[in-house]
Amino acid sequence: MNASPVLWRGVYPAATTQFAEDLSVDLDATQQVQAALVDDGVDGLVLLGTCGENNSLEPEEKRAVLRASVEAVGGRVPLVAGVSELTTARAVQYARDAEAIGVSALMVLPAMVYVPTVEELQAHLRAVAAATALPIMLYNNPAAYRVSMSFELLDGLRDVANIIALKESEPDTRRFTDIANRYGDRFTMMAGLDDVALEGLLLGASGWVSGLTSAFPAESVRFVSAVYEGRVEEARAIYRWFMPLLHLDSVPDLVQCIKLAEQVMGRGNERVRMPRMPLSGARREQVIAWVERCAETRPGAPFPLAA
Repeated sequence: MNASPVLWRGVYPAATTQFAEDLSVDLDATQQVQAALVDDGVDGLVLLGTCGENNSLEPEEKRAVLRASVEAVGGRVPLVAGVSELTTARAVQYARDAEAIGVSALMVLPAMVYVPTVEELQAHLRAVAAATALPIMLYNNPAAYRVSMSFELLDGLRDVANIIALKESEPDTRRFTDIANRYGDRFTMMAGLDDVALEGLLLGASGWVSGLTSAFPAESVRFVSAVYEGRVEEARAIYRWFMPLLHLDSVPDLVQCIKLAEQVMGRGNERVRMPRMPLSGARREQVIAWVERCAETRPGAPFPLAA
């Protein structure tokens, strides 16, 4: 069973949550970031994932962000809400609330902090899926969450009709082929790690959930379109140009890096909530230099940097 290709195809930025100077959620700024990405041609948005700082928000703040997102861009592109909670009961309630608010789909993570067995993780995912009629994308990121969406796990979820897709953030790209060989078209794959996006798309991923698209959406859209249309050399050239920044999607401070890149490009601000802190010193200078270099050498017409 696969969802409409409109839902799982193209470029889905992992949108950031914007904060005011007092670090309260700035819903207006968050809506502006989201609307600008849609205006630049992205195919969907992932809300309240890692880059959306899901686990830094209070429960009602998360729901407020979803409501604001539906208001800002709902109906123009699919909205996929991250489900990242400490307990199964909280994840179940959040999934129900997200559906009622009007998002298009869910991206479900393992329960946070605790490292489950296969049996426990399967029970968690089944419980969330049973709580909603929305299509679900599982998020496999063993480096970040210390548990893999293993074949043993996926074998046991074949019968869950609304578990549709898999965001694959395992850096070993052989997994795309192994999943395709084992499951055929049962699970739609989305490339989930920026610096193996081209490999993932060429090996069978239907779309790309991206961090750095938030800073360079037009180039990201052009990159994926080139892959779809068989213009592999163009896609490879864009990929090589983009790669210094794409590597930032696979480091512990990815959220700070992506938000700083947004700020340099005039698309948001770099504020984050503790325990994260904005980049400083040599690291901040390094990321700014990389973003500025990408802006100066970007394919196509020059783009003015933020003041």
